[in-house]
Amino acid sequence: MLVAMLLLAEPSVAYAEEGKGKGGFNGTDTQGGAKNNSVNAEVSHVRITGGGGKTKNTVKLNPKDPDWEAPACWYEPKTTPKELKERMDELKPKKPKKEEKEEKPILDPGTDATDLSNALLGQAKNVLDNYYQTDKYDNYNLDQQGKGMFWEGVRNPNKADDPASDKCSQHAIWVPEGKPPKDMPLAVSPKILAEYAYEELPIPGTDISLNPEDKQTVNLDTWVWLDKDKFKPVDVTASLDLEDGTHLSATTTAKPTSLTLEPGTDDAKMYPGSGKCVVKNGQLGEEYSAGKKDSTPPCGVRYLRASGQNGSYPLKATLTWDISWKGSDGTGGDLPSGTFSTTRNLTVKEIQSIVRD
Repeated sequence: MLVAMLLLAEPSVAYAEEGKGKGGFNGTDTQGGAKNNSVNAEVSHVRITGGGGKTKNTVKLNPKDPDWEAPACWYEPKTTPKELKERMDELKPKKPKKEEKEEKPILDPGTDATDLSNALLGQAKNVLDNYYQTDKYDNYNLDQQGKGMFWEGVRNPNKADDPASDKCSQHAIWVPEGKPPKDMPLAVSPKILAEYAYEELPIPGTDISLNPEDKQTVNLDTWVWLDKDKFKPVDVTASLDLEDGTHLSATTTAKPTSLTLEPGTDDAKMYPGSGKCVVKNGQLGEEYSAGKKDSTPPCGVRYLRASGQNGSYPLKATLTWDISWKGSDGTGGDLPSGTFSTTRNLTVKEIQSIVRD
């Protein structure tokens, strides 16, 4: 615990993705503590750009593959030899002050304040010595400054509290510039950046338009569509740019492809019959207009029975987005499609008519 307190006191240099704030360094995790006298994964240097900026109205997709999820942590270039040496120098024993010799810490009457401070600094130095395996490098590899960096475990900013983020707990290793480690699991790559960006996509909540808007009637068609100006492809770019010239990036793109309707009752007819409306002429569904009164909606529902007094049918609309990515190194591919659903409770009435003889 005392080691953690010492490490917390040191300056922070790790930069979090824009909008996420700063993370700890020197043995601290993103919650500001050290565990079991070890150095924990920090917040990443990766930045997210594009997508027009996330708003409070955006949602996260649910991957169709239930076993897929973005990585909770990865390894990336983090510390230069110069930075490491500066931190280790900060942990050198301090010379006692005259006034300190006369003061005794309350917790241990037999130890003066400077001795206690030096003991704690020594413990902190041992933690970092072990993590960086400094015995393998001459003077912290200072003669290699500008020719590489120490690679370290970092946390996905979206999963700082996920126990899976503790998987990136290997020792920091020295990696020459331009030679990504081949034997390090989860070493940062365009694909890992693309998977991180998946969760940063500014997906608008599925908000369907209906006609009639408020009152559905038995045996009359209800047209369903999505605002084509709102539901269009979106993308974000995750990038890693460091002082040593390291540049990796990946752009992840989400494209709306289908809208699946579930009427909430068996007493309904769907358009199309499967209930799955696909993109046509660049939009999902078709906006109703007066000239289409006698037309069949390409996307919609016809209720065959009233919902009953004080009742309603839950019309569920699920929008599917196809996800693809392209990396700065020319790699690319697809990620699992994602969905987001919304439900509208519709009251369906019967038309009352008077029959005269």
